[in-house]
Amino acid sequence: MTRIRPLAPLLLAAAILLAANGLQGTLIAVRADLESFSATMIGLIGGAYFFGFLVAAWLAPRLIAAVGHIRCFAGLAAMAAVGTLCLVLIIDPLAWMIIRAGMGFCFSGLATVIESWLNARSANTDRGRVLSIYRLVDLTAVTGGQFLLPLFSPAGFAIFSVTAILFCLSLVPVSLMDRTSPKAPESFRFNIPAVWALSPLACLGCVTIGLTNSAFRLIGPLYAREIGLGVTGIALFVSAGIIGGATLQYPFGWVSDRYGRRASIIAATTGAMLAGLFLAFVARSQFAVYAGVFSFGAFALPLYSLSAAHANDRADGESYVLVAAGLSFFFSLGAIFGPFAASVVIQTFGAPAFFTYTSVAHGILLLITIYRMTRRGPVPREARSRFVTLLRTSPVIFRLARRSSKRNDEEPGS
Repeated sequence: MTRIRPLAPLLLAAAILLAANGLQGTLIAVRADLESFSATMIGLIGGAYFFGFLVAAWLAPRLIAAVGHIRCFAGLAAMAAVGTLCLVLIIDPLAWMIIRAGMGFCFSGLATVIESWLNARSANTDRGRVLSIYRLVDLTAVTGGQFLLPLFSPAGFAIFSVTAILFCLSLVPVSLMDRTSPKAPESFRFNIPAVWALSPLACLGCVTIGLTNSAFRLIGPLYAREIGLGVTGIALFVSAGIIGGATLQYPFGWVSDRYGRRASIIAATTGAMLAGLFLAFVARSQFAVYAGVFSFGAFALPLYSLSAAHANDRADGESYVLVAAGLSFFFSLGAIFGPFAASVVIQTFGAPAFFTYTSVAHGILLLITIYRMTRRGPVPREARSRFVTLLRTSPVIFRLARRSSKRNDEEPGS
């Protein structure tokens, strides 16, 4: 634990940052609905966030190299705080779309700073622990941040102020760290044809995950409000899905290591599809809705890590960074359109159709997976890389995950 202690300021900054960003994602949907924005406009605002996220994945390493980690973090955190306050000062759909694109850029850049710093400061013997702590920080912060929403009315100014305060507070641990700054991360190459050739299934899996999981995070609160949940109920709804996603990550990873990635993808996709159908056609009580969304998250959220593991089983050591950047691109591509598509479905067919949309998307992925199993044989068990749970924050996290996995594989008896 001694070697982990110097990383505490970074992990604290990450916790504050993740809480602020998770809170804002839910707040945007709720407040936009209160302001009578159309469902399709809320979807476009949600998609704009991931457009900014994708641009930052390409530009953030260059920005860090130009000004350093601390200055880059400070500038982006300040912009995020300003953007948050502008959201409540300028109540206009087009302005919100532009601001949310900027927020996506800021968060992706901030995550790149923190994760590249964690990667550089972690000793080989500690990477597994650092990654586990970071995952715990992510789960706790994002889930806990949801419950700030019931404390402050989404209809007022205070909740936006609290979110901006959190972005500013994330500056404090980073600013008070020692002056040493690690080497800037390498720029990510987006060689899309190469990643596609490596694993079409992983690429299509990430597109599907972008279409569904981004819609859940950004349009899910609108679904919850439409079916009659209050502000506290919306926070519970989003949190149940996130906690569900953490529940089956490791069991799916264990199964995929032993019985194959595609079998695990089929199981997870089938579970997510059935959970969506349950929410669309069966769940009527609040308890049933919470149970259904917990199950949805439990099956849907691990799909990104499973898709990445499947792609990396077919990659060599020189391709891991390329795979991370490519899969992030495919996820962002789906996530740009996912919230808009889901919002059109809700506006046209009503709130229950939201999970019909996710079930159709997962059903298509299920058919694609079965088809791909007929086109290419499985990777032998001894050639599979170890499953690692990934956060969809920045491609840099993949470097920490890969080095942690490599270290575990090299340990005797692992």
